[in-house]
Amino acid sequence: MIDVERSKGDLIGVVVQFGGQTPLKLAHALEEDGVPILGTSVDSIDLAEDRERFQKMLHDIGLQQPPNGLARSAEEAAEKAEEVGYPVVLRPSYVLGGRGMMIVHDREQLDRYVGEAMKVSGDDPVLIDHYLNRATEVDVDAICDADDVFVAGVLEHIEEAGVHSGDSACSMPPYSLSEAVVAELMRQTEAMAKALKVRGLMNVQFAIEEPHSENPRIFVLEVNPRASRTVPFVAKTIGEPVAAIAAKVMAGETLASFGLTHKAYDHIAVKEAVFPFARFAGVDTVLGPEMRSTGEVMGLDWKREDEADMQGAFARAFAKSQLGGGTILPTAGCAFVSVRNDDKPFILGAVKKLIEQGFSILATGGTHAYLTEQGLEVGLVKKVLEGRPHIVDAMKNGEVQLVFNTTEGKQSLSDSFSIRRTALMMKIPYYTTTPAALASAQAIAAIKAGELDVRPLQGYAH
Repeated sequence: MIDVERSKGDLIGVVVQFGGQTPLKLAHALEEDGVPILGTSVDSIDLAEDRERFQKMLHDIGLQQPPNGLARSAEEAAEKAEEVGYPVVLRPSYVLGGRGMMIVHDREQLDRYVGEAMKVSGDDPVLIDHYLNRATEVDVDAICDADDVFVAGVLEHIEEAGVHSGDSACSMPPYSLSEAVVAELMRQTEAMAKALKVRGLMNVQFAIEEPHSENPRIFVLEVNPRASRTVPFVAKTIGEPVAAIAAKVMAGETLASFGLTHKAYDHIAVKEAVFPFARFAGVDTVLGPEMRSTGEVMGLDWKREDEADMQGAFARAFAKSQLGGGTILPTAGCAFVSVRNDDKPFILGAVKKLIEQGFSILATGGTHAYLTEQGLEVGLVKKVLEGRPHIVDAMKNGEVQLVFNTTEGKQSLSDSFSIRRTALMMKIPYYTTTPAALASAQAIAAIKAGELDVRPLQGYAH
């Protein structure tokens, strides 16, 4: 294909930023064949992709990564995982969509999964990162011309770190982060863009531990010197042709010539992933580090004059995103709740919100005990393994309109698979993380408070 282009005249160069991970892998071979790369140089791409070089660069500019290590064998992986501290995320090098990534909680799981990660990684090392439990993940998209940086969007994930960014719903602007945290994320993004000498687009993924405390800790998870899947979403939210501007910057125009500025806007956008689970009978719906969505939708709403903050707009935008993705949230009925021990304190807000909206609640043993201890009125239902009538019977009988189910560990996942599969086949809305459960409860309250209004996309002031 390159030779065909050359045969028609001078080849100015090739853009490798708009095709995901594959063109970045081809950049070395193209450069060796004498093909000019437009935008970010091959050396800068390598600096972002090579874990050891990238780690040194971050250290030089004073930014933090989660504790991590590299492994080229199963023995080395076990050694590094002990050093880093369980749980860890196994991450093959140079992959798209989180392929082969796995959260590993102990040595037994590591031994089971490390072979697959090594196979996916090929000749490159497997990356071993300490898993940041309950951290908030954030995506940042920026355009750079090696001298100037424009941060186009800061997107707060609704699901916690550990769910692949392509599968997580996210909000722009962030719906819960402070202005100080957002400003610091922008500062760190600009510092990395300049250190990497990025020309064109760049995406950064951060994780923030204790984001609402006085001293939140910000960690850099990874940097992609290319367009991410969030660029079209960001462009629609801010009303700027982000990809077109980046392409012109790659071709030699200065970023300053576009006059981009950070403007305050009174609307909020929620991106929601769309999954193909209904088409695959044996697939579990629990989200994890490997991407499984096949599309995404966008919900937009704006702050009303009588609202003090963006929380109402967020709830309405989330409700619209669910509707766009084919999920019709119930406004009455019964919600089933079954969550792992670590999640019990974090599901409380969602359950209270549903009870306020007139929902009845059903729960299995441990969750039932916890919620009743908190003074909530909750019905008890059997797990599938405890005999009939059990929760799946209740769902099939039309007695359940909403499901909150979080779990971990091989046995627990297996035991609760039938609940999630039944919810899917019966078209019962279900959420497998506590932040998404809370967002859905807030969305239900917003729907009940009044109709969801619409505006044309051009009607959102920028």
